[in-house]
Amino acid sequence: MDDRWTEQHIPDQHGRVAIVTGANTGLGFETARMLAERGARVVLAVRDVEKGKQAAARITGAVTVQALDLTSLDSIRSAAADLRAEHPRIDLLVNNAGVMHTPRQATADGFELQFGTNHLGHFALTGLLLDLLLPVPGSRVVTVSSTGHRIRAAIHFDDLQWERSYSRVGAYGQAKLANLMFTYELQRRLAPHGSTVALAAHPGTSNTELTRNVPAAVRAPIAWLAPLLTQKPAMGALPTLRAATDPAALGGQYYGPGNRGEARGFPKVVTSSPASYDHAVQRGLWAVSEELTGVSFPVG
Repeated sequence: MDDRWTEQHIPDQHGRVAIVTGANTGLGFETARMLAERGARVVLAVRDVEKGKQAAARITGAVTVQALDLTSLDSIRSAAADLRAEHPRIDLLVNNAGVMHTPRQATADGFELQFGTNHLGHFALTGLLLDLLLPVPGSRVVTVSSTGHRIRAAIHFDDLQWERSYSRVGAYGQAKLANLMFTYELQRRLAPHGSTVALAAHPGTSNTELTRNVPAAVRAPIAWLAPLLTQKPAMGALPTLRAATDPAALGGQYYGPGNRGEARGFPKVVTSSPASYDHAVQRGLWAVSEELTGVSFPVG
């Protein structure tokens, strides 16, 4: 039996509305492209609207562009208001956008950039849109994490914004661990409310622009080895797409590449780190995320 899940396995998406953050390039673009080509109405939620329009022009199907800067709560609230006005229902929210290994920077609201963008921005966006998903049968929230959630990763409640000392790798690990803990806690809260589910995915080692902030001394060897060690964005997007569309996918599942080490391969259900399943930390992260963003969810 061939268990390789490919683009051809994506069910018909006509009638579905999908919002994909960071969809102008890389994994987000491929996710949006495949959803649109299967019939979904796709919103590319991007920081650079001009690049978003250029990406939309390369996609066959019903595609629109929405300005969204995940480093600004004002922008997130504005984007959510626009999306609510345009779409009375949402079938799929893909929290894909992210930054990796950036120098120490702060968002417009003073959050450490990786934690603020990758986790808090998507937390806020999801909370502001969730009531449009709840009445929709089969609706899903899919959040993209990374194998980086295992590397020097913990939720540093005593210094969430890395103000005392900063590690690019540690901050990325915290943010990607937060993506998973958010997904698991969200699924627990969604379970009593109907058919909306939350899932997570990771792309393995994919050759995308995400490595642009890796130090130059490391970037050159990565570029040389990339063809040997990485997979193309279209393959890296498959775990997200399976989580988003496979009728057999269940809330709380985590999808990644199926080969050993989860670096490459066709998507399957994988297991995240033991730390990611800590219910007490999940609840603590949820509470502090609500406090920092000022966004409360319609599920509790």
